[in-house]
Amino acid sequence: MKTLAIDIGGTKFTLAAFEDHRMVCRESRPTDRARGPSGMLPQIEEIVQQWRSQGFKPDRCGIGFGGPVDFPSQTVTLSTHVGGWESFPLIDAIERATGAPAVMDNDANVGALGEAVFGAGRGFDPLFYMTLSTGIGGGLIISGEIYRGADSFAGEIGHLNVDPHGPACLCGSNGCLERMCCGLWLERDFGRPAKELLHNPDFVRQYVVPLARGLKAAIMLLNPARIVIGGGISKAGERLFDPLRQELQSQMTAWSRARRDVVAAQLADDSVLYGALALAENAAQAGNCNSKFRRV
Repeated sequence: MKTLAIDIGGTKFTLAAFEDHRMVCRESRPTDRARGPSGMLPQIEEIVQQWRSQGFKPDRCGIGFGGPVDFPSQTVTLSTHVGGWESFPLIDAIERATGAPAVMDNDANVGALGEAVFGAGRGFDPLFYMTLSTGIGGGLIISGEIYRGADSFAGEIGHLNVDPHGPACLCGSNGCLERMCCGLWLERDFGRPAKELLHNPDFVRQYVVPLARGLKAAIMLLNPARIVIGGGISKAGERLFDPLRQELQSQMTAWSRARRDVVAAQLADDSVLYGALALAENAAQAGNCNSKFRRV
C-alpha cells in the first residue's frame, strides 16, 4: 500500500512517500507565509506529479496541518502563523492533486500518533506529545487513539497562560506558553533563532522556567505515562532536556507522585510524517465500501 504523508508547518512543509511502512521519498520546502495556500499547493502538486512519474501513485494520503482542524468535518479552522488558511478546503485540494482519498488532523495530534505508533511513545499510555517549533501544540493519545475533545481543540497547551504578567500573544491573551517559548517569538524577542539561543546555558536556564510550567500543568491534569517533545527546538537535545527536567522537578507539587518522564521525539523531524501515515491507515480501516475515508 502506498501512502502520501504531508506535514504543513509555519516554517516549512514536507512530503513523504511510503510503501507500506517504508519511507521511499521525502522532500521539504520553506513555507511562503505571505502567500499561504496559493503559494504552497502548486508546489505540493509539482512534487506529487514528479513522484508519480517515478512510479509512486498514492492509494491514500494523511496530512498534519499546523493549526486548528475541525476533525469531524475535515476542515482547516485557520493557521495561527500563516494567513489565507481560514476555512480552506484543503482535503478537496489534496484529493484533486493526488487522486487519492485524504484525511487530516492538527499536526500536534498527528505527531503524537506518529510517536505513539512508531517512536518514543510506543508502550506508554496515556502519551502526551508537545511540538516545540514555530508554534507550540500538544496531542494526547489514550489507548492508541487521539483524544480530540468535544470540539477538536483538546491539547492546545501552547495557549496556557504561564506568566500572568507576560507579553501579548497572537491569540489575544498574554503570557501564553507559545508566546514565551516558541521559535517565532524567540527570534522576534531576541533577534536570533532558537537554534543559536539554546547554545547559551544562561539563556536556557531562563527559557525552561515557563516551559516547565506548561509541562507541569499537563502532568497535573493528565498524568501521562510519558511526555514526548518534538519540533525543531527539541533538537537541542540534552542542552535543553537536562535543565528542563531539573526545573520541572523543582516546580512539581511535593506530594505528587505523577511521572515526570520527558524525552525527545525519536522520529525527530518525521514525527508528523509517520503520524500522517498512521492516520491514513486508521482512516482506511474505518472507511466504507467505496474506499473513501469515513468523515467522523
